[in-house]
Amino acid sequence: MLMKLDRRRLRALRVFFDPERLRALTRRSEVGLSLAGAIVGIVSGLAVTGMSFVSNELHRLVFGISDDERLSSSAIDDKLLLLAAPVVGGILLGLLLFILAKRRKKPMVDPIEANALHGGRLSLTDSIIVAVQNLISNGFGASVGLEAGYTQLAAGLASKFGLKLQLRRSDLRVLVGCGAAGAIAAAFNAPLTGAFYAFELIIGTYTIVSLTPVVTSALVSTLVARLLVEGDFTIDIGSFGSVVPADYVPALLLGVFCAGVGILIMQGVAFIEELARKSSIAPPFRPALGGIIVGLLAMISPQVLSAGHGALHLNLSREVAIPALIGLFLLKSLASAISIGSGFRGGLFFASLFMGALLGKLFAYCGPYFADATLTPAIYAVVGMSSLAVAVIGGPLTMTFLALEITGDFPITALVLAAVITSSLVVRSTFGYSFATWRFHLRGESIRSAHDVGWIRNLTVDKLMRSDVKTAKSGISLEEFKRAFPIGSTQRVILVEESDKYAGLVLVPEIYANPTDAQDEGKTLADFIHYRNDFLQPQMNARQAAAIFDKSESEALAVVNNLIERKVIGQLSESHTLRRYSEELDRRRREVSGEI
Repeated sequence: MLMKLDRRRLRALRVFFDPERLRALTRRSEVGLSLAGAIVGIVSGLAVTGMSFVSNELHRLVFGISDDERLSSSAIDDKLLLLAAPVVGGILLGLLLFILAKRRKKPMVDPIEANALHGGRLSLTDSIIVAVQNLISNGFGASVGLEAGYTQLAAGLASKFGLKLQLRRSDLRVLVGCGAAGAIAAAFNAPLTGAFYAFELIIGTYTIVSLTPVVTSALVSTLVARLLVEGDFTIDIGSFGSVVPADYVPALLLGVFCAGVGILIMQGVAFIEELARKSSIAPPFRPALGGIIVGLLAMISPQVLSAGHGALHLNLSREVAIPALIGLFLLKSLASAISIGSGFRGGLFFASLFMGALLGKLFAYCGPYFADATLTPAIYAVVGMSSLAVAVIGGPLTMTFLALEITGDFPITALVLAAVITSSLVVRSTFGYSFATWRFHLRGESIRSAHDVGWIRNLTVDKLMRSDVKTAKSGISLEEFKRAFPIGSTQRVILVEESDKYAGLVLVPEIYANPTDAQDEGKTLADFIHYRNDFLQPQMNARQAAAIFDKSESEALAVVNNLIERKVIGQLSESHTLRRYSEELDRRRREVSGEI
């Protein structure tokens, strides 16, 4: 009996560690994909724990804080150190940027862009570089969090693992989501938050097929992080009674208020980035200059340093005067905008939580009075924290579950849900972007989420067209044309000039249907040329091609190499384009519904 059990365990371990067996299992069943998600969860938990350890060690080494202190809540009296540390970090980061500018020309892709445009393909080397940049930025006090580095590294490892397993496009996108879910779950000790972060922000949709692997990764990653590091991210909201209907009115108003502030923060970061781009300062020098400003702000209050974990708990656990709250919010928002705008690597995930908590308490102290409302300043802080985070980062359910997992209070979660939905609705209706997608927009990308639109871009005219086309010189006579292309030989002929430049398209049946009586003897081939200025280019996608077909009202068009040479390289029909486009749409629908 024991021998049988041992053999079964050995078989399970072989499947777990044998790439060939795991590849076959993953491609043919959801169980295999869930197993791959569990492996990604382990790796994500280790990656987050390792990055967090390195960051804390850098804080202790650079700023001289004790083991049980957080940088943003430490009392650092050395003003010169507060000024110098971000500058040194900026110099180190600038040197790294200078080296990368010489060696790596392609822009780095984040998990959202990878899943939206590249089918989940991420460069592991680029992900490691981003994580290192994030550690330098955070470790030397720049006002950025580590969440961007966590998700980038974990998603990069997941993508590399998925490519080794030769996963299908849809499965690879799910595995990248597993990496991001594990990263956020381990960072906040919040598996539900991590899972819905993946669904809303990285995968772009929720499906039954993706549920099990993503949740498995989040749970496993959380367990790994708990085994390696003690402590978690929790907020004590105290006792306040019960939530009454009157409490929803101020919560909704706070959601609207946070939405407006979130839009201002995103535009402020974009303004500083644009200002830096338009300046004559070379990119490697910008982080050091940004570090000077961050250091000066830190001399006023060290709470602006790093992500702000310690400062968040410090301000939640004590009464803070209204001028101090306003001043700290302005300092933190300016420090975060300067840090990101000047080139420090990181995100606004935790910074938005911290600033939202400050806004919540500020709203509690000086907001309008509502009869019968029972909310305490700590609860307003949780509502504001989630509302501002959803305005900047996106993901209403992500921030709702974060509030649930850090407070453990269901009635407060319902209140937070109402506020974050309001905040999200206001931002999407008035601004239309989250922080990540706003930056894509500034770069010229049209994506607004991680929903897979890359397949549309991959379905190009170059891949759809046929290259064996009939061509003729535009200067030949009708008789020569008829001898070269007898009726029934082809439907259409593409005419080119002597220099092989596209001249138009001729319908063969139209020429043979032309009466040959005396009044038409003066006609030439030029009288039958159509679509002189209507053609396709190889880089166009199927959607763009369909729009040109609709505009020109042609059943087929020529494909030219570019707008200058206009050399004919193929031909594409509208029916084939729409059929392939429809097939791909149906395939994506089947992937979402779990049929594939």
